[in-house]
Amino acid sequence: MTNQSIARQVDVFNEGFTAQIGQELSEVFDGEQRDLRDAGIPGGVVAAGAVAPDARLVTSTGTETTLAEARGDVPTVLVFYRGAWCPYCNITLRTYQQELLPALQERGVRLVAVSPQTPEAAEQSIANGELAFPALTDPENVLAGAFGIVTEPSAAARAAHTRLGFDVADSNADATAAVPYPSVFVIDTDGVVRFADVHVDYTTRTEVEQVLAAVDALPVTTR
Repeated sequence: MTNQSIARQVDVFNEGFTAQIGQELSEVFDGEQRDLRDAGIPGGVVAAGAVAPDARLVTSTGTETTLAEARGDVPTVLVFYRGAWCPYCNITLRTYQQELLPALQERGVRLVAVSPQTPEAAEQSIANGELAFPALTDPENVLAGAFGIVTEPSAAARAAHTRLGFDVADSNADATAAVPYPSVFVIDTDGVVRFADVHVDYTTRTEVEQVLAAVDALPVTTR
């Protein structure tokens, strides 16, 4: 168990990360995060009360599925994340595995994670966090696009990524740099979104307590 909020774990990570990559690159990422916060959440994001979109997804073993199939007939917590290359995603998924998943299982609620990365990279996400919930691939960000949450790293950030030895496009199934804003949606048994939390600043995430509060607020008939 982490026994720490995601925010606190991110703070600890950032201290070491800044020391590792140096001030110049840190300022690039700080600037990107500032610009994202200033721009705010884009219009068209699926909000509470809307029917959850559906789209084709792929499992980490390459089998085709859909969000509707992954949800089944039970309430579902849907997590969009950027990829196994993102340390903030790894912190979040690991925390969800350790602290959120057991509580959801007690409530009969599913946990599903989705990213645009290849199935092979999704398998790395599963290994990184020892995940016991599915990490599915959203080819070409079709599902993320339907939820209205597609973005991509800034040109300066991508150049910084290159200097650090990787490129987002190399991990994505469609070989682009498009990624979803890290987001959590709670979907009831009727496929209606009851909670939506979209983070334009990718260093911040939905805390376990927030997710559980949203799940516990579901009408009894949808649980």
